Amino acid sequence: MIQTGDRIPAVNITVLTAEGQETLPASELFAAKKVVLFALPGAFTPTCSNTHLPGYVVKADDFFAKGVDMIACLSVNDAFVMRAWGESQNAEAITMLADGGGALTQALGLGVDTGDFGGMRSRRYAMLIEDGVVTALNVEEPKKFEVSDADTMLALL
Repeated sequence: MIQTGDRIPAVNITVLTAEGQETLPASELFAAKKVVLFALPGAFTPTCSNTHLPGYVVKADDFFAKGVDMIACLSVNDAFVMRAWGESQNAEAITMLADGGGALTQALGLGVDTGDFGGMRSRRYAMLIEDGVVTALNVEEPKKFEVSDADTMLALL
């Protein structure tokens, strides 16, 4: 599993923007920026839709005021699902990342096989990335939501 001090790998990720979607290496996306990246098991799932993403949507201005350049939400879902979910959550300030095949999630060592629930998904976590290097990493225990929320990450800044 990725650790504090490690560089984000050069694995392709799909970034959703108002202009469409773009695929580029995660290492390039996070270079020369201060980023809060949070990941969750799936779009439109209860905790993810009711608490995790909305917390970052509501607190986005607070993150930007503390010098964060990007808040990114990652899930092992396709780009169409991530776009629809972001729109349904009014997440315009959040960069939605589609890790459709789970390549980045697996490269980070943060994948989990959920079996019939949905197959390979991401563990729930949040990290602070500065110029492509992980400076803080909060990984949730299974079925918990205690350390990857917006308030916890804000307190680290």
